[in-house]
Amino acid sequence: MSQAGGEEEALQMELARCREEIATVDSAFITLLSKRVALARQTGMLKQKLGLSILDPQREAARIRVAIASARAEGLDPESVREIFWHILGLSRKAQYSEKR
Repeated sequence: MSQAGGEEEALQMELARCREEIATVDSAFITLLSKRVALARQTGMLKQKLGLSILDPQREAARIRVAIASARAEGLDPESVREIFWHILGLSRKAQYSEKR
């Protein structure tokens, strides 16, 4: 096998390893997201019992600020992370409203 062929094979193996690791991280992310939604449902029930509103703009804004700061510390694009967390908060809010019925 030529040196170039051996290098390409090594690169292909590294690519496969990276993709496998990404799949593992994606799976862990879904597991954590599921846990977050379950906690949001529980939060919704507690808010209902306490007579509190599901919507809590100050809390949501604080969570977004923390996410943005963490993103910056990790070298991630803060605006992209803000958008992702906005969607996650929306999913959590929806779960809380579903418990209100």
